[in-house]
Amino acid sequence: MARDPELDESAPRMFDLARAGDTETLRAHVEAGVPVNLTNGKGDTLLMLAAYYGHAETVRMLVTCGADPHRVNDRGQTPRAGAVFKKESAVVRALLDGGADPDAGTPPALDTARMFANDQFIQWFTAS
Repeated sequence: MARDPELDESAPRMFDLARAGDTETLRAHVEAGVPVNLTNGKGDTLLMLAAYYGHAETVRMLVTCGADPHRVNDRGQTPRAGAVFKKESAVVRALLDGGADPDAGTPPALDTARMFANDQFIQWFTAS
């Protein structure tokens, strides 16, 4: 598959938008054709970065646009486990609402919640 030089040039900006939670600008780029599951050199997706940096609105938008909440990075981590680690309740809820599996990844989000004794997250993950 041929690489898209234009996307190669704009990819760092897309990751910056995800980190910053610039939902509407990122949405415009995704709707214009930027792959919603675009990954960086560490395997982090736009969704992973938005989740890790605590941007629930951006997370919801990306999931609605088709981002895979189960996709793991090169370390086997999921967006949900990152959000649990950072104690980002709104992001965890957005991913839960988007169908993210708390048992996916290494370590799974449920195990991460148990490791940090986060009873709220444990209750959310085991309620279904």
